[in-house]
Amino acid sequence: MATTIQISDGLQKKLAERRLFGRETYEEVILDLIEDATEISEETKKELQESRQEARKGKVHAFSSIKKEAGL
Repeated sequence: MATTIQISDGLQKKLAERRLFGRETYEEVILDLIEDATEISEETKKELQESRQEARKGKVHAFSSIKKEAGL
């Protein structure tokens, strides 16, 4: 069942900019955005878990020491 939604002109322009090809529908663009967000979330969860484990093991570095090593 198809549904019509109202979006602002600004959002329509942003969706149009995200099209991979000219005839891609807004539905396809939105579905791609949802898929990307889901993938990023799962990847981020995994990275956060790994980071927590490293921190518990003491594998951390102070930001100031990293800046110093990089010469910043």
